Amino acid sequence: MNSKELIHSIIQRIATGPEMSKNISLEESRQGMQAILNNEIDDVQAAIFLIAMRMKRETMDENIGILMALIERSQSRNVSVDDLIDIGDPYSGYNRSIPVSSFLPPLLVELGLPAVIHGLDSVSPKFGLTHRQIYQALDLEVDLTVDKAKKRIENQTIGWSYIDQSQYCKELHALVPLRNQVIKRTVLNTVESLIGPLRGVNTHSVLGYVHKAYPPIYSKLAQKSGFKSSLVIRGIEGSVVPSLRQKGLMYSYYQNLEKKKVEIDPKEIGIQSDLRAIAIPKKLEGVNNRDILAKHVANLGMNALAGERGMFYDGLLYSASVILWHLEIEKSILEASEKVRAVLDSAVAINRVKEN
Repeated sequence: MNSKELIHSIIQRIATGPEMSKNISLEESRQGMQAILNNEIDDVQAAIFLIAMRMKRETMDENIGILMALIERSQSRNVSVDDLIDIGDPYSGYNRSIPVSSFLPPLLVELGLPAVIHGLDSVSPKFGLTHRQIYQALDLEVDLTVDKAKKRIENQTIGWSYIDQSQYCKELHALVPLRNQVIKRTVLNTVESLIGPLRGVNTHSVLGYVHKAYPPIYSKLAQKSGFKSSLVIRGIEGSVVPSLRQKGLMYSYYQNLEKKKVEIDPKEIGIQSDLRAIAIPKKLEGVNNRDILAKHVANLGMNALAGERGMFYDGLLYSASVILWHLEIEKSILEASEKVRAVLDSAVAINRVKEN
């Protein structure tokens, strides 16, 4: 069966309504996604494939098959570090709150954990502010090759890197215009943050979620992708930064086995906030203000790394503390928070950003 015959067969089965649609096998989903990445399928059929999958709800096998196809098409490199933190924030960005996690990698490095964060410029469904846009506001290079990103992490004076999807998986990035026309979230939004183009001896995936069905899905996908462990955090806008106001649920997995499930109160580590997150200022809302907003966030982040107390500082403190807890570097989140607070107050992490 050639690619056109395969996609015809798949669409016939997955796009027959809410009660009659049928699931496809892992191998069929992998081959179907490969055909789309190879540009062997026209845009209409590719869009139907993604929409129909979403509307019938993807099975675990379908998710895995599509992730495998993306990994097979992605560049990857082994990085000479023992433990590498892979931060998988949503690629579609933020449109209701200020992103804090852009500044998490340099903080983690100062805590002894090299880190990589990845994304792209803009994509549906949110078309929000992204890490790439924030790093551009900081005058950091955002189009590093996979090899250059690897060298940044191995450089002990830097220790972290951003890597753009356009660099590590060009075929997937080429689908951005199609995804924007589809408008709604698809399976690609679920799996793209689990590709993991850079790998240490042990690589740990840190992901955020909103809907309660996702932690076991992400855990299984992380295992199939080859991550040593995964930390899944109920975060703001699906990010890896929890709410600063209310208790948050965290899942700690090792090789797809749930090791810990903890509801954490931010007050336990000294965070007192009436708000869940930093809201985007009204005057900076909208796509036309994206560059100005990115500079605003860049200033807030650099100030927090310099030890300035506030909600941005608290967001970094909270997320980094949970990661240390997950890796059992400290016995408790409270002890982890004391270690993180000492690094933030020392302002040494800011040098990891300035070293470009």
